[in-house]
Amino acid sequence: MKLVTRNQEPRTWLCVELPAIEYREAWDLQSSLVTARRDGTIDTDIVFLLEHLPVFTLGRRGGEENLMVSGAFLEKSGIPVIQVERGGDITFHGPGQLVVYPIVDLREAKLSVVDYVFGLEEIMIKTAADWGVTAERNPVNRGIWVGNNKLGSIGIAIRRGISFHGFAFNVNLSLKPFGWIQPCGLQGIGMTSIEQELSHKVSMNQVREAVMRHIEAVFEVELVNTSLSELQNFLKSPA
Repeated sequence: MKLVTRNQEPRTWLCVELPAIEYREAWDLQSSLVTARRDGTIDTDIVFLLEHLPVFTLGRRGGEENLMVSGAFLEKSGIPVIQVERGGDITFHGPGQLVVYPIVDLREAKLSVVDYVFGLEEIMIKTAADWGVTAERNPVNRGIWVGNNKLGSIGIAIRRGISFHGFAFNVNLSLKPFGWIQPCGLQGIGMTSIEQELSHKVSMNQVREAVMRHIEAVFEVELVNTSLSELQNFLKSPA
């Protein structure tokens, strides 16, 4: 499925792949790039593919009432809880979960918010299908589901037409911390992963490659790989 149809050459997105990093580091990086994208310092959309060190995040609808364990327990676990501006409720990020943060000017891309979120879901559905896992949308909550178990979550924020944050796709991560919360603020749901559905781990590198391929197909763009240092140098260059 394609969300846009163009006769001209596809738009280019810069693509930066990172290892497992602290949540706040990625959050600060996104914020600076949203500003740069908005003020024209950078005129290209960007997508980050990365993993996070263990963290719970609370979206705009999130509340600590959806934590099922005590503060003392969390302190002992060493997993921080961070409130952010993305949509959605509470979720967990950790190694083995592929997190994708596109920083996209939706107006320039001629994408509505609804179509953009649909596209993010489509990327995850197609990636799961590459490993023989059938995932679907669920009107109860945005993201992708295998039965009553959530496989991928979406939470975005939009600042003056620039979308950031994105989606989290469960590949090989430990699902245990999800048992300490009510994921997405919903009762009676479970979480799953590609590993759990297949009963074996899969290559994170291959999943990254599949996601990049589906980003290009769904949004009809061309990804150009770059490094974080090259991107930061570009931002520092005079206009």
